[in-house]
Amino acid sequence: MTQNPQSAPRLRPIDLAREHGLSTQAVRNYEDAGILPAAVRTPAGYRAYTGLHAQALRAFLALIPGHGHPVATAIMRAVNDGADADAFGLIDESHAQLLDDRRTLQAVERALRDLESATSATSAAAAGPARVAASGPSPGSMRGYVPRGTSAPRTGDTFIGPLAAQLRLRPATLRTWERSGLVRPRRDPQTGYRVYDEAAVRDVKLTHQLRRGGYLLEQIAPLIAQVRSAGGLEPLEAALRDWHGRLSDRGRAMLAGAAALQAYLDQRP
Repeated sequence: MTQNPQSAPRLRPIDLAREHGLSTQAVRNYEDAGILPAAVRTPAGYRAYTGLHAQALRAFLALIPGHGHPVATAIMRAVNDGADADAFGLIDESHAQLLDDRRTLQAVERALRDLESATSATSAAAAGPARVAASGPSPGSMRGYVPRGTSAPRTGDTFIGPLAAQLRLRPATLRTWERSGLVRPRRDPQTGYRVYDEAAVRDVKLTHQLRRGGYLLEQIAPLIAQVRSAGGLEPLEAALRDWHGRLSDRGRAMLAGAAALQAYLDQRP
């Protein structure tokens, strides 16, 4: 049931500010920005707010944790302009972004599992021929031939042709990833050929998995940097748990924001 704003109890800016630990200037700024509906003015020119304004402020502050300040501002402006469909569209975009982030995390976890399996196969290969037969071909078999004149390769080293063929990629794709900083093969000092050690192969496989998931190179770069700085995959488990937690927190915050916004919408005249 709506309430006539003109007959509603009057609140001062300080009354709204105290509830949330804000300054009165912040409340006035929110009104000027369109986050709060325009206040009624007293004969002396002072702002007089109502419970509707208090609920609008609660809705805005509840939207921020899930949507961020700019989007929360845009949502409240749209609602106060009567453009509810625009506000709902902004909310939908935030939910779509959250879903994309969840899918990114799932793709990362799949990629890490694949890399862990490859690492286990490499360890099995190092344990002896009997273990190799039980676990299938080792990643070291990707080396194929050694280009003529190339220095003796280290264990686990591979070259661009065999690596691209094994992953069903074009060598040009690996060179593009290298230019983007996602992969860092070393150069053979005698021939200048690219040589992919175990860390570089790991980065190639991780990039490949995420690209298959539809993620852009610029989205992949921060993860690759984190893998390198962590010194491998195992230390990333804590980061992944934190990532899960942050996504869950955003989801819960969106629910809280939706409830507060609905309460505001129900009070509008």
